[in-house]
Amino acid sequence: MITNIILIAKALHVVGFVSWFAGLFYLGRVLVNHADTENIEPVAADGAAATRNRLKKEILHEEYSATAARVYNIIVNPAMMITWLAGLTMIGFNPAYLQSGSPGWLHVKLLFVVLLVVYQLYTKKVLMLPMAAGARPWSDWQLRLWNEVPTFFLVSVPFLAVFGKMGSLNYLYLAIGVALFSFMVWRGAVGYRKRRKE
Repeated sequence: MITNIILIAKALHVVGFVSWFAGLFYLGRVLVNHADTENIEPVAADGAAATRNRLKKEILHEEYSATAARVYNIIVNPAMMITWLAGLTMIGFNPAYLQSGSPGWLHVKLLFVVLLVVYQLYTKKVLMLPMAAGARPWSDWQLRLWNEVPTFFLVSVPFLAVFGKMGSLNYLYLAIGVALFSFMVWRGAVGYRKRRKE
């Protein structure tokens, strides 16, 4: 019975984790698109093009604000809760997880998941809500970089879980691998930005 509960929780943990990241990446993309509406010009003149662009910006602002709220409330937040509930259920029914495998792997994983929650809440409070109110706290480029932050967790957490549980986790190799991967993502973003400007 306990084994079945743990297996169900593990399956739900994976479903929650995948959905959570899908939601975070989609939310970030919506915010980038929202910020891109600032590049719609001209809007200051009285001609037909300016009138059309003013209406376009207004409609897109409403649409992106509503989409961001739906993504956060329907995907991101529920998926985060499922991930936490299922993970804590596994630990609750099998506290040996805390002592098994490589020393401290689960504590580091939990720390990373807490940091991912901080990322999510920061995104909502500092970016999503002000943008819905008409503010532009960050540029579209800054938002593009911010949208890559979950990639760090997406790479780190599975490696921590797989190698940590097996007892073969090397924290130095993990740090080097994640740092190299993060550098490649950053370089890719910089290259994309240069290509767009050309």
